[in-house]
Amino acid sequence: MQSQQPQSTQEITQHVHQWLSENWDPEADLVQWRTLLAESGWGAAHWPEDYFGRGLSVEVSAAIEDVFAEFGAVGTAQTGVRMLAAATLLEHGNHEQKRQYLRRILTGEDHWCQLFSEPGSGSDLAGATTRADLDGDEYIINGQKVWNTSAHHAHYGLLIARTDWDEAKHKGLSYFILDMHQPGVEVRQLSQMNGHASFNEVFFTDARIPRENLISTAGNGWQVAMTTLAHERRSFDRSRENKRVKQKGRIFVELKKELDISNEPYTWYPQRAGRVDLVMQRAEETGAINDPVQRQEIARLHILSESAKWTAQRAKAAQKAGKPQGPEGSLGKLAASEIARLAARVHTNISANDALLTGPNSVHDGVVAEILVSVPAVSIAGGTDEIQRNIVAERVLGLPKEPRFDEGPFRNVQRNSAAKDPSK
Repeated sequence: MQSQQPQSTQEITQHVHQWLSENWDPEADLVQWRTLLAESGWGAAHWPEDYFGRGLSVEVSAAIEDVFAEFGAVGTAQTGVRMLAAATLLEHGNHEQKRQYLRRILTGEDHWCQLFSEPGSGSDLAGATTRADLDGDEYIINGQKVWNTSAHHAHYGLLIARTDWDEAKHKGLSYFILDMHQPGVEVRQLSQMNGHASFNEVFFTDARIPRENLISTAGNGWQVAMTTLAHERRSFDRSRENKRVKQKGRIFVELKKELDISNEPYTWYPQRAGRVDLVMQRAEETGAINDPVQRQEIARLHILSESAKWTAQRAKAAQKAGKPQGPEGSLGKLAASEIARLAARVHTNISANDALLTGPNSVHDGVVAEILVSVPAVSIAGGTDEIQRNIVAERVLGLPKEPRFDEGPFRNVQRNSAAKDPSK
């Protein structure tokens, strides 16, 4: 529990400035510094006081981050799936889980990955067939996951697995914290057509999860997963940048190493988003800017891009006002897909056949070619466009749900016939 603190934003930021003056040291060990931050509550001030925060509003927490930036001080770890894990634990985890995992999330000591999608059920998360069978005080895990970013260096995974085959598909799932460094867990990296290897497939063969690593209750995995996905989808309306640390000091050397590891899987994400920032430069280089038809498409692309930014800002404002995560994440993701596809088309129209070239003499050193083979991922990752449209239709427009043909016990639901039925 934190001590009594000032009430106004100005008093709080002054207090933080004073605290940084007394404690910040760029020659400190990164983990030790972040441990001090976590214990002080200033590293995640909007988190509850019992769990390494100060119980302040998101708006005040943002003002505190501004003080850190002005001071040049390093904050808590923010990259990768670890923040999805934190958001999920804060909403659904029990006291012991929060105390055990949240501090090491803030310090950056633990890497996390997300174990949701499967070869036979990508966007249909409720169709997961990885099974978790209770054996005494442990769950035995068997199955396969795919498209798992950073699983090859993760310490823990957020796992959705089926614990009850006689319940309906959405009700038979449970949500676990999985130790990735245990027997029975095999991680294989996947090569992509754009030359990167950001994703993995993960195989489970009699892997074990202690009962205390079950988040929420058995059978409530779908509701817990919705929290994780809502935060994940919101991330699609902001760019990921591999920020380089230029300040001097031991802590910045260690921070750069951390960012290089955490951001490596995302180096191609700007290309996945379509690189709208390169369009005007290329249009002027080729003279396409003088073509009235192409000029209209370029204008349309920039209008959509700016509109998406404003939508993201509204969502951020709602978050600052304390409103819960809603379907705006799906709107942002749909906008990102539309912008990426249009950007790929505009790049192709501007550069024509040259857009397909790679190598040192190609357009922007092959970046445009990488855009063309990376953009399709936006419409798939984090839930396909079709899934997002269903969410918007039902939760925003109030339209009736689509007819279902997969109700009743999941054991009886028709599934991918090419795969062995793991329920037997």
